[in-house]
Amino acid sequence: MTAAPSSHHPLRATWLLMIGFLLVVVDSTIVPVANPIIRQDFGIDHNAVIWATSAYLLSFATCLLVGGRLGDRFGPKTAYLVGLGVFTASSVWCALSTSLDTLIAARIAQGVGAALLTPQTFSTITRMFPPDRRGVAMSLWGATAGAGMFVGPLAGGVLVDTLGWQWIFLVNAPIGALGLILAARFVPALPGRPHRLDLPGVLLSGVGICLIVFGLQEGQHHDWAPWSWGAILAGLALTAAFVLWQAVAPPEPLMPLSLFRHRNFVLALAGIALVSVAFGAFAAPLMFSLQEAHGLSPTRAALLTAPLAVATAALAPVVGRIVDRVHPRPLVTAGFALLAAGLLWLAAEMSPATPSWRVVLPLAVVGIAGALTWEPLAVIASRTLPADLAGAGSAVFNTARQVGAVLSSAGIAALMTRLLSSDTEDVVAQAMSRSLLLPAVAAALGALTAMFFVGPPSLERQPLGIPRKARVAP
Repeated sequence: MTAAPSSHHPLRATWLLMIGFLLVVVDSTIVPVANPIIRQDFGIDHNAVIWATSAYLLSFATCLLVGGRLGDRFGPKTAYLVGLGVFTASSVWCALSTSLDTLIAARIAQGVGAALLTPQTFSTITRMFPPDRRGVAMSLWGATAGAGMFVGPLAGGVLVDTLGWQWIFLVNAPIGALGLILAARFVPALPGRPHRLDLPGVLLSGVGICLIVFGLQEGQHHDWAPWSWGAILAGLALTAAFVLWQAVAPPEPLMPLSLFRHRNFVLALAGIALVSVAFGAFAAPLMFSLQEAHGLSPTRAALLTAPLAVATAALAPVVGRIVDRVHPRPLVTAGFALLAAGLLWLAAEMSPATPSWRVVLPLAVVGIAGALTWEPLAVIASRTLPADLAGAGSAVFNTARQVGAVLSSAGIAALMTRLLSSDTEDVVAQAMSRSLLLPAVAAALGALTAMFFVGPPSLERQPLGIPRKARVAP
């Protein structure tokens, strides 16, 4: 039986879980800063170096559902510790890579570790805190995301300039080791329960996503040969087969379709996928433009992104206190609208003739938009999750986030390849500026989606071990 939260110091446990989550966030933001240098070291083109990011996001996305289910089966603490251990060890492997193929293999392993640990942060919060107090815990999640967005690019720039790109991965080792020790000692061991692993579902979803991403990212590079379209169509067919399989066959599906009976949960999934597309698709063009068109060092390019992270981190605690008390529609709609506006403004400032410091203001707008989207969407999704589906719901939510990220990585690689006709400064800047239309469109679609949110529903069930609280009014 799960002990009361007071005996487990849930806020302390949440802080410690954020160590692993911070590493995952930093890893997703630190690599784009190093992409231009890695491209030069390995002598590869823009499309090839993006695979170092896409491979990580792809394994992350395809393994998340399994990671959530393993957390339900063996307990979130055990799955978190194993995931953090794999992530830390594979980070060292990344640093020792001497070719792109080796780096991609190590990044795949890193994604597997991230997929094991990430769902446990969400499900543990869901089980330790009642729905009317999750905004406080989720504010730590949002602040961590903001801190990661700040630390990642800045640390990446400094490390690449001073020690080499390998150190963007080596820095994970001591932090990961410390996180393992503290989590093993202080994070409560919430119980798991018996589960069957849906292997056909794992294969259908994993292969389906892989084929879609491979076809998207390599299609433009190979002039959209018939096999690229075949890969995309086959991936879509397998994804549809996965959904059908979840509905009719497994006694314990990876993706319980009962989750989709809740309107706000479905809209939050769409919203988190779209915000992931928007944020995931603008980092690579921005860094290539700043370093290859404006001639900035990795450190100076990273410093220009600081206002984004500072705005997100500063506003996250404020939004955390608000999100439990207000209707989600105006909050999230405003966030997506600001995101679209900030990205369009950023695109207009990416000419080589424009002083590079002028990207600071639109990036600050993007950071404010991040605080109004990431955290509220997570809270909205968690409000309807019963405790026995916390892991599965967390995995589905995070899978939607990572699928959005990996599709944005593949899509932006294809778009950049199409727009780049040469490596001259003017052509690179123009191509990267036009590439930002992709994330801007995703943000506009997110604003449209957020307009259909309804007020918080009455909560009929509470997390395991949590005393029953007053229901949230609809």
